[in-house]
Amino acid sequence: MFVFAVATAFAAQAQNASFGIRGGANISNLSGDLRDEDRFENKVGFHAGIMANFGVVDNFFSIQPELLYSVKGFKNEDSEVTLLGQTRRREGKVNYNYLDLPVMAKIKAGPLYFEAGPQASYLLSVNNETKTYINGNLRSTNTDEKSKSGLSEFEVGYVAGIGFTSANNAISFGVRYNGAFSDFVKEDVNFDGDLTNARHSTFMVTVGFAMPTGR
Repeated sequence: MFVFAVATAFAAQAQNASFGIRGGANISNLSGDLRDEDRFENKVGFHAGIMANFGVVDNFFSIQPELLYSVKGFKNEDSEVTLLGQTRRREGKVNYNYLDLPVMAKIKAGPLYFEAGPQASYLLSVNNETKTYINGNLRSTNTDEKSKSGLSEFEVGYVAGIGFTSANNAISFGVRYNGAFSDFVKEDVNFDGDLTNARHSTFMVTVGFAMPTGR
């Protein structure tokens, strides 16, 4: 909310301002120096929230902060791995539910736009639906599936995207990549070290609806 307060003050000197809502689909997985990245598959999630756009150079360059609820994570590859005489298999998915705060510079060229900028994220909750089988038997665990234990709650990353907007900038459609500068796992307490060095990696298909308020 602090960013939106600063952006609102900035809007007093901007030529144009608009406010609206945004939502769409996420396709997320893990990146980073993972021990075995083949054990993780893409997972579909969603994002939704509010946005503001403040024109700096009329209909060409603007600053766009957003506040989004975003569901990231991964799906476990359903295959067996033999290690130290034990056959292990994981199934299910993990949802990491974030509050994302991107602040993007946006350049418009006709109906086409380009956007990029930093992003701050806060981990609101986790839903770990993973089931681990050892030699065909379900492994019991004392870890709460909604626990954030071992995870960093704050994350700094970046956003870059491209899209199309209507002539009056009221409707926009775009694709984005959302990456991270740091690992989100401090201590891997659920995946036997496989999440060490993991970072979020998310592609977004997004639609925005804005209402102009500038003069």
